Amino acid sequence: MLTATNLSKTFGSQILFKDANLQLNAGARYGIVGANGSGKSTLLKILTGQVEASTGMVQVPKKARVGTLSQDHYQYEDTPIIEVVMMGHKELWDAIVEKDELLAKADQGFDMDRYAELEDIVIRYDGYSLEARAAEVLAGLNIPTRVHKDPLRILSGGFKLRALLGQVLASEPDLLLLDEPTNHLDILSIAWLEQFLLKYKGCAAVVSHDHKFLNTVCTHIIDVDYERVTLYTGNYEAFEAAKEEERDRKEGEIAKRKKEIDDHKSFIDRFKAKASKARQAQSKMKQMSKIVIEDLPESSRRYPNFRFVQRRPSGREACEVKGIWKSYGDQLVLGDVGFRVMRGDRLAIIGPNGIGKSTLLKIMMGKLEADSGEVVWGFETYPGYFPQDHKDALSDPSHTLQSWLWEKAPTQPIGFVRGKLAEVLFGPDDVDKKLPNLSGGEGARLVFAGIGVDKPNVLVLDEPTNHLDMEGIEALAEALLEFDGTILFVSHDRWFVSQVATRIIEITEDGVEDFPGTYDEFMAKVATADHLDRQQVVEAARKQKKKA
Repeated sequence: MLTATNLSKTFGSQILFKDANLQLNAGARYGIVGANGSGKSTLLKILTGQVEASTGMVQVPKKARVGTLSQDHYQYEDTPIIEVVMMGHKELWDAIVEKDELLAKADQGFDMDRYAELEDIVIRYDGYSLEARAAEVLAGLNIPTRVHKDPLRILSGGFKLRALLGQVLASEPDLLLLDEPTNHLDILSIAWLEQFLLKYKGCAAVVSHDHKFLNTVCTHIIDVDYERVTLYTGNYEAFEAAKEEERDRKEGEIAKRKKEIDDHKSFIDRFKAKASKARQAQSKMKQMSKIVIEDLPESSRRYPNFRFVQRRPSGREACEVKGIWKSYGDQLVLGDVGFRVMRGDRLAIIGPNGIGKSTLLKIMMGKLEADSGEVVWGFETYPGYFPQDHKDALSDPSHTLQSWLWEKAPTQPIGFVRGKLAEVLFGPDDVDKKLPNLSGGEGARLVFAGIGVDKPNVLVLDEPTNHLDMEGIEALAEALLEFDGTILFVSHDRWFVSQVATRIIEITEDGVEDFPGTYDEFMAKVATADHLDRQQVVEAARKQKKKA
């Protein structure tokens, strides 16, 4: 389906990867993984033809339809959402539009031959069900039916990107190439996308940081690391095990060769002065010169050391949310939301996008005013906040990393500040970088360093994994598990939620469910409830049939 031969990509003296050879086949689903800055998104852009490789070539069959996610929604602002999705299948959509135009101008003369050609295209691609298929995709992406005929401009930025993703999925491409498709999806939509891809018969390659998504969907992993692109068979868990085993094997081989050299040197040092052993010593020297040890390249994967220590424990009840209501114009976002947060809770707030999760955290932190209700913080609580858009916390263009963090600990020596920056992977060359020049991942790591210095006893985190790579996500989960304070967080990363949360609050249009347990236990309960509901439907249908 796609062949990449001897691909290399460099930026000046920086080598992202070299001599990459890939064969991507129909029916397989490839996850592209690597640390931030390793080159995984660049590799995908080379495969899609958006970026030119430094060396090498990419070959795709001429007749293959390639689906990629467009970032330009402005060209569709006045187009009905359902039509934006239908346009994804360009040949079919063009045929439908031209056919309608021919019918509209039939009184001016009708081109029967052209109409027949267009009808053949529509029938070949099952065009009469295209709108139904597009509506199904939009529903799966949690864009409600009531807005399908509305222009794209009514949607928020994140939902516009969902519509563009729907456009790609509905196009029925032979080759599907997606960069972080789960970024703007909620948990339900990610689960729907997983099922879509599992049924997809073409070839898919997806860049993602979502552990669970990669484990569920992928048949292969493409790892961008060590300035190499390496293909592994299996999902992400299988890849991790195989990569560690391969690294251990190579390190073992190097250790074995080094021991051989040491043994030869020892023999030579002992016997080089003895005439009777001179020939053997010479032979050992020749053997030693033939042993080649290739240094293992340094991995681009680096794990930050996030550290959260509470200054002192809070009271038993950390926070109470009492009957919060919030609307934006006629749109009700939060309706009578209330719950208690107890000291030591690791509470995850989940629910579809647009249901008000981030709004609730902003109200709790005093960043936004509720229409009614109140938030009461408990005795000796010191909350630390990670906002979803953490750029607001790093908005002062005059600050460097060092000066920003030093403001949080002005009595500490410069070595303390430098040490805290080093913990989150900022070296001596980074400390004078201006805040506006930080990438999303760098900004997130800096904000977490600041929270660590503040020593809150309640962590309030809004989508904390959004800009982190897998190593950062794993390090953050580990740090939160070691934190002995209280955690309240919103996240769509199911692996992260399953690792951290011991209590789940689900916000839906029907209200708030407070579940005292882990995410896996919560999902088991949901699955059981769904099964019972289906059983009840079947039983009711059976009884109705008997009556009839």
